[in-house]
Amino acid sequence: MIYTVTLNPSIDYIAEVDELRVGGLNRMKRDLKLPGGKGINVSRVLSRLGVANTATGFLGGFTGGFIGERLTAEGITGDFVKVSGDTRINIKLKAGTETEINGAGPDITPAEAEALLHKLDALRSGDIVVLSGSIPPSLGGNYYERLIAVCKRQGAEFVIDTTGEPLKRAMALSPLLVKPNHHELAELFGVENLSRDEIIVYGRKLLEWGAQHVLVSMAGEGALLLSGGEVYSANAPKGRVKNSVGAGDSMIAGFVGTLSQGGSVQEAFRTGVASGSATAFSDDLAEGGYIRQLEPGIQVTQL
Repeated sequence: MIYTVTLNPSIDYIAEVDELRVGGLNRMKRDLKLPGGKGINVSRVLSRLGVANTATGFLGGFTGGFIGERLTAEGITGDFVKVSGDTRINIKLKAGTETEINGAGPDITPAEAEALLHKLDALRSGDIVVLSGSIPPSLGGNYYERLIAVCKRQGAEFVIDTTGEPLKRAMALSPLLVKPNHHELAELFGVENLSRDEIIVYGRKLLEWGAQHVLVSMAGEGALLLSGGEVYSANAPKGRVKNSVGAGDSMIAGFVGTLSQGGSVQEAFRTGVASGSATAFSDDLAEGGYIRQLEPGIQVTQL
């Protein structure tokens, strides 16, 4: 079983206007309300690929209720800790360019934090836990390490998709997968404008630090996968980019979902790239049929 953990979910409220008049009246020509948060995105794409999974984390208030109802409607099992505060709303304002206004999210009490740790006691050997997104300040900077400790104790693998110190500290605990984009990889090592060769050099450092697989997305330039002593490259399929939200999460879903079902590393890489691209070309997260449509056009090459 795959579990996804979202510590600070959101309703993503997407509002589109022809032209933004700051200080004036604006009328939306289209709006959309979606369950958001990196782990929840992974769960939604896994479900669309036919991979069973359970979404967990913290939900609260009427906003949390909306997210729970939407996940149930999509056939996703939810096992969230109910918190006293309201789950946040993130605004994605599209007016030619996209402006984002992200809510802070609720404070999580110590008792609520412990409740999520106890939920992971149900993990079994062979399970995969996807830990995605930033850590709310109220949980403390080491909360991912506490979650990973439970995964290790129960014999489960974990994937981590975050940045900065929480990512660095998780490396020594042997994550199944890390997926920085090329900008995040550069930031992690305090450098800029990485060439493909430099991406490979720094990706190998992440393997040395303990990651089992390193997947680096490079937008229109495709992606690289480092696994053991091998390096693979995949092209990006052609299409019109409509959506900047969830492409990386979709890539994780495609990779982990395929790997969990016995696919090879190369097959997982291809599905991951197809999933990320399909989301980038869609208004919402990618549908399974569109992902399968893009897969044949993605060439995986060993470098």
